[in-house]
Amino acid sequence: MLYPRLRDLREDADLTQKQVADLINVSMNHYGKYERGETDIPLEKALILAKYYNVSLDYLAGVTKFKSPPKHQRSDKELIQTLALYTQLSPQNQSYVDNYIHQIAQNQKK
Repeated sequence: MLYPRLRDLREDADLTQKQVADLINVSMNHYGKYERGETDIPLEKALILAKYYNVSLDYLAGVTKFKSPPKHQRSDKELIQTLALYTQLSPQNQSYVDNYIHQIAQNQKK
């Protein structure tokens, strides 16, 4: 897996490859291979880096543009309550909600 943001995060933190390599207990040369995408990063090393830089693994891997995961994950109970409210809306209002959700999803992909 490629980790396209490793170099940017390291440079933003004003760290050298040696400093980050020491942080995750690998050689500087081996860490350089992570940045260049020549070697896969073991999950435990990626977790250390994500926590250190205060970003999600998805951000680290370039899957999302959002550095942090949502602060609050909705529980199943909350989702069911929201769905129950949605079913009480008129068909016209349900259509507004549907369109709004689709617009948000499209904007998030950009």
